[in-house]
Amino acid sequence: MNRSLRVRALLALAVLALSLYLAATVPVRLGLDLRGGTQIVLETRSTPTADADSAATDRTLEVLRGRIDALGVAEPTLVRSGDHRIIVELPGVQDPKKAAAVLGRTAQLTFHSVLGAARDGDETSRPLPKRPGQRVLPDESGTPLRLGPASLTGEDVKEAAARFDQQGSAGWHVTVGFEGTGRDGWARLTGEAACKAPGDAARRVAIVLDDKVISSPQVDPSIACGTGIRDGATQITGSFSPEEARELSLLINGGALPVPVETVEQRTVGPTLGQQAITASAWAAVIGTALTSLFIIVVYRLLGALATLALACYGLVSYAALAALGATLTLPGLAGFVLAIGMAVDANVLVFERAREEYAARRRPSIRSALTAGFRNAFSAIADSNITTLIAAALLFFLASGPVRGFGVTLGIGVLASMFSALVISRVLAEFAASRPGVRHRPRLTGIATTGAVRDRLTRRNPLLMRRPRRWLATSAAVLVLAGSGLAVRGVDLGVEFTGGRLIEYSTSSPVDPGRVRSALADAGFPRTVVQSSGDAGLTVRTDPLTDAEEREVTGTLREVAGPADKVRDELIGPSLGKELRQGALIALAVALGAQFVYLAARFRWVLGSAAVVALVHDVVILLGVFAWLGKPVDGVFLAALLTVIGYSVNDSVVLFDRVRELDRRGSGPPFSGVVNQAILQTLPRTVNTGMGAAFILTSLAVLGGSSLMDFALALLIGLAVGTYSSVFTAAPVAIGLHARSHRGKPSAEGAAVTA
Repeated sequence: MNRSLRVRALLALAVLALSLYLAATVPVRLGLDLRGGTQIVLETRSTPTADADSAATDRTLEVLRGRIDALGVAEPTLVRSGDHRIIVELPGVQDPKKAAAVLGRTAQLTFHSVLGAARDGDETSRPLPKRPGQRVLPDESGTPLRLGPASLTGEDVKEAAARFDQQGSAGWHVTVGFEGTGRDGWARLTGEAACKAPGDAARRVAIVLDDKVISSPQVDPSIACGTGIRDGATQITGSFSPEEARELSLLINGGALPVPVETVEQRTVGPTLGQQAITASAWAAVIGTALTSLFIIVVYRLLGALATLALACYGLVSYAALAALGATLTLPGLAGFVLAIGMAVDANVLVFERAREEYAARRRPSIRSALTAGFRNAFSAIADSNITTLIAAALLFFLASGPVRGFGVTLGIGVLASMFSALVISRVLAEFAASRPGVRHRPRLTGIATTGAVRDRLTRRNPLLMRRPRRWLATSAAVLVLAGSGLAVRGVDLGVEFTGGRLIEYSTSSPVDPGRVRSALADAGFPRTVVQSSGDAGLTVRTDPLTDAEEREVTGTLREVAGPADKVRDELIGPSLGKELRQGALIALAVALGAQFVYLAARFRWVLGSAAVVALVHDVVILLGVFAWLGKPVDGVFLAALLTVIGYSVNDSVVLFDRVRELDRRGSGPPFSGVVNQAILQTLPRTVNTGMGAAFILTSLAVLGGSSLMDFALALLIGLAVGTYSSVFTAAPVAIGLHARSHRGKPSAEGAAVTA
């Protein structure tokens, strides 16, 4: 074993040992779409007296943290998003209405002296009376009271607790204790009220929460005038239920929000749906990986088996990296984890195909020297193709949010782990095996001593694929027009995430006709509702933003038609947030195409970079058009799939143009069209084998991944097929045309016959 191989082996062992330790000791944090719970996005709003700046958002975050701690939610997460938004994740919480009510309450608690009952003609609905500092508000029974300025606020309260009076008539109530100057203020306030005659409205003290009188008790006749209650304690009564009393005490203890907040997004996922997603994705990963591994072993024999072992190591390294970084594994992220297996297969296929070429080209070949040359010659293509995917992953991380952002993190980690798996672990295993005497004397056992079925057929037929490049461009244009017409005829069905609205998914006991439910909802006053089947026995309802009362009406109407139905997912997106996410998606798409062009133009000539970007635009339009014809929603998960297709599609173009660049550097060969044709024939075996490996993974996700992953996997499958086609029959003809245009008028042999 030479020194470089020993170094790689030690590095691989160190990384695997560390990964095994992290995987065994550090659990990966699951997103709410996998473990169930509620996510609420709150946005701070400015008021005439307070600006919703970054500092106010930070104070709001701390107040909300105290409220959530009091709710007793296990492992809650609160993070600030920008200057005005706070993302709250509440695992296990299945009642978003209660959570949103507690979190969204401003909870401005004040204590007022009562000046008297308002006389007839007073404007009880006016927020500010004629006299400065005085207000008119109805008490618990609806009787209007004229209140004096606030004497105490929630900041004067030490603590509050929900109590039940077992002996008296108070029932559930909230005890409030004052501290510091609050004790003296409470004594002064009650002492002034005690000077009024019993039964007089002015003998009452009003306790106001968010401009609503929640209690206005009379000061007991035993309290002396001017003395007041000096123990710094009182009770808030009002026929509270246990939940109302606990919620009120929670709000008082948590303190007031410095600025109002508004719920702009709300997602709830049932634990059953999350567990089903985990199980389905796990089966898809196992079966897809097994089929891919079997395919690689059949094609590359011993080296394929070693590559499969390297894939297992890739899975361990990726999992450990997620755990070490504290990343959240979401449902799209889990799909990205599975998808990156295809990227790892691609790197191995690139190496093995180059090794096959090297073995066939040498007079006295050896397996080890062919492998070494294969790793060396494939490195630039592997690096370029993986960097383009990393660009897509980075854009998802910086421009997307929620689960889609988690997909970008997982995809990025998977790409880096796949490169380490292919270039270090797989190389150590392959070179070690190639140095064994039993393998050296049986070169066909390795799988690289044969050229393979695809290459053999291409060698025999030697097709001139680029003889007439304009025919391929015409075919691509026809497909583009057919798919693009779907955008004009059917239009893009933007999901709730981009338009704002509400999406509710129900699980029913048996399949239900969506048309019947749609008609019933239209008769109930919801004519714009979109009802679709979800899985074997489920329905999704998409509509405009609904109030909680309207949501209950929709659910009741559906159950009248469909029978028993459990709500397993509930998403509410505000219209302003939907517009913002829609603009962000367009920016992400434009930046993705621009970033790919800049990178490809830097790595290749502008002709090849432009041709690759044209193929990318071709793929994007076709994928959008197919989804338009199928009536599939375009949402955040589709955006993740689209950007992944961009990264995945450009891989084929990068591999092809990397070979074009290599052949073109040799010079004095065939014309440029012949060079492109030769590069296609040399890289087509890799394209076919990589596409087959990825297809096994994606088909498993589409078939076994359940309704949550079906559209995602379908988009990737379409992108895989279209991207494989466009890299050869769109990007290559465009490159030939641009090259001819740029060399027009110069001495050239472009008119010569194409040779391979």
